[in-house]
Amino acid sequence: MHPSAALPRSPSRLWRGVFRANYALLRRIDPLVAAWWRRVGIGITCRLTVRGRRTRRQRSLLLGLITVDGRWYVGHPNGAVAWTGNLEAAGQATISRSGGDSQRVRATRLPDGPERDAVVVATGRQQPFPGNLLYRAARRHILAVGVYFRLEPASD
Repeated sequence: MHPSAALPRSPSRLWRGVFRANYALLRRIDPLVAAWWRRVGIGITCRLTVRGRRTRRQRSLLLGLITVDGRWYVGHPNGAVAWTGNLEAAGQATISRSGGDSQRVRATRLPDGPERDAVVVATGRQQPFPGNLLYRAARRHILAVGVYFRLEPASD
């Protein structure tokens, strides 16, 4: 059974608005979150640094690093955004953990299918509260529009 089969239908426009509001709030509190992350870490949170496709400057953001069957994934539940476009164009990035460990990774955008669906479901389980509830409630929307990438060690 497809992961979204048992979920009630919900208007995508509503979920787009909910995620936009959520990420607008996160942008406002980002300096506090980043300071906390640097000091003690925050669950599955990592820093992704990727070269901008237009400016060619390094861009960094904090996001959840999802693990499924030992593989790493990142993504955005609301579809393509600036950082997903940058990651797709660059094809590689650096992942940093709060302890200071950094690793160069190659990024492959996931097509619709079982691997991507498994990542969306895992995101709802691995995100810390209250994000996990949001991801679970919006699963149908995320399965329809979310953009996700598999990350593998880069061989520079």
